[in-house]
Amino acid sequence: MEEVEVVVAHQERATLRVGDVFLKIDADRTRADVEVEAMAMAPIPTPEVLWRKPPVLALAALQGTALGRLGEPSTASSAAWAAAGAAARTLHDAPPPPWPGRSLDEVASRLDGECAWLVANGVLPADVVTRNRRVAEAALRPWTPVFTHGDLQVTHVFADGDEITGVIDWSEAGPGDALFDLATLTLGHEERLGDVVAGYGTDVDLDVIRGWWSLRSLRAVRWLIEHGFDPWPEVAVLNARL
Repeated sequence: MEEVEVVVAHQERATLRVGDVFLKIDADRTRADVEVEAMAMAPIPTPEVLWRKPPVLALAALQGTALGRLGEPSTASSAAWAAAGAAARTLHDAPPPPWPGRSLDEVASRLDGECAWLVANGVLPADVVTRNRRVAEAALRPWTPVFTHGDLQVTHVFADGDEITGVIDWSEAGPGDALFDLATLTLGHEERLGDVVAGYGTDVDLDVIRGWWSLRSLRAVRWLIEHGFDPWPEVAVLNARL
């Protein structure tokens, strides 16, 4: 008899694995709608949708393993990381989804709110927040919207040897900044940025990448705490900017 594995669970959603099937349970139907539609549009490998009965979405497991985990060294090859960069480029070259993405004003406003909360509640030293808020400024510039995954962290990109077998968790997909995806992919794995950029195949502004590292981490800390997760990997990213 196959066991039920809890992959992730919090107040908003849960993901279970039973054999080779993942069951995603999401109270917000909009997120599931986005995920299904984005996977159908994406020009890169995604999990097969087996069936859907809201609030449950059943997906087939991908071959291979995730590129890595935030806060842990990645054992994936340089070629696999380069292949992830190439997959991101293929995605970004595709027509973006028809739904709206986050605006620059929305991103900046939320960042300011998160920074204020972190300092007011003594979660992080003020100098860490101030320094990273300055670094994040590089990301707060106009961008040409492309098809972005929106949460392209290493645990969402699967590889078998040197080949990318698929990308999971598309609920944040939409028009956005290409460099946000690249920054999310390399967050906490700065030593892999060169491989990713090589696979991506074009020059990128490294200051913008660093800006998104700080911005994403500043935004993530409160959410992680409030949902019962340890934010230390994101805090380590922020401390590294000092």
